Amino acid sequence: MKIQPLDDRVLVEPAAEEEKTASGIIIPDTAKEKPRRGKVVAVGNDEELQGLLKVNDEVLYGKYAGDELQYDGKDYLILSRSDILAKLA
Repeated sequence: MKIQPLDDRVLVEPAAEEEKTASGIIIPDTAKEKPRRGKVVAVGNDEELQGLLKVNDEVLYGKYAGDELQYDGKDYLILSRSDILAKLA
């Protein structure tokens, strides 16, 4: 990965949006919600943060958290440490 976040920031690849509900109803684009979970792609150089998260960890983050960017045709979020709510086990 050529993007390296700095300090207490984390680069996350958001999970794919849900296409159907659990009961099989197709969700139209206008009703889809942004995903609030994703996979860690890179971790900043903050020592404490590096002890908590590593590449490929799954995390939950706030609904309006982070800055969106596109790189090589993929969507990513750069999140601050405070935007990450939980690490999924």
